Amino acid sequence: MIKIFRFLAIYMFAVAVATSSIAWAQTYTTVDYPGAVLTELIGGPNPQGTSVGGYTLTAGGALHGFTVRGGVFTPFDPPGSTFTTADFIDPRGDIVGAYVDAGGVSHGFVLSGGSYTTVDYPGAAGTTLTSINPSGEMSGATCSDPACGVTGATNVTHSFLVSKKGAFSATFDPPGAASSTSSVVIPSGAVVGADTDLSGTTCFTQCQGYMLYKGTYATINYPGSTFTFAGGANAPGDIVGIYTDSAGNGHGFLFNGAYTSFDYPGAIFTEATGINPSGVIVGLYVDSAGAVNGFMRTP
Repeated sequence: MIKIFRFLAIYMFAVAVATSSIAWAQTYTTVDYPGAVLTELIGGPNPQGTSVGGYTLTAGGALHGFTVRGGVFTPFDPPGSTFTTADFIDPRGDIVGAYVDAGGVSHGFVLSGGSYTTVDYPGAAGTTLTSINPSGEMSGATCSDPACGVTGATNVTHSFLVSKKGAFSATFDPPGAASSTSSVVIPSGAVVGADTDLSGTTCFTQCQGYMLYKGTYATINYPGSTFTFAGGANAPGDIVGIYTDSAGNGHGFLFNGAYTSFDYPGAIFTEATGINPSGVIVGLYVDSAGAVNGFMRTP
């Protein structure tokens, strides 16, 4: 269920791709929930400067959601949650994500004005929500495992959208894919996500990104990579995510007509999970001591 495994030249679908291995003049900031042993930053910041993510206070412990603004952290969990993932925050401050209940079932949720709304895809064993755009349209995935893979069980996912009026789309996957997850739906209606053609599993050992726009799919693969997960996108169409190189090392990437690889300074693993319209990128990295930390990268 976690968005990370850990989402406009793309609209043209026939762009000649260039690559860059250097991210110029960027500022990186570590974001760690106080006292946490693991922090991941997944969405934001929105125009008010609020970002969302997850943390755990004990090794192997349950994940909890949080917001952070101006260095002030606020934890939250939907009622009855045993595991919470906060995936996205929109300009109004509405938050979407997923939680696992006491019965081991994953549900999507919307947190708006302090009130929670549960969102379950009809007939799905489990549901996760991954984004909400300014019009109220949401992206998500259905799960074959009720807990959406949180316990390590085999899980097959399929992408879906929810209209601003609350109507569910049919589930969809790119051509040839056996499983997919929609990471984000941007204001134009374009959907960015990731898929695998391996049957009976989700996007772990083999994965590529996808973009769906007006019924046409484009593949997002970092050149030379063995694994690409597109985890976030902004309104202008910039896409971020993670790729692994031939040695199995994970790096963040930005695609905005050309691919750019980047790593948090000194990190042994970097994953980009979201990007806002101003180009601020959020994500997580693993430091040399093996600790998982959130980060923010400003242009």
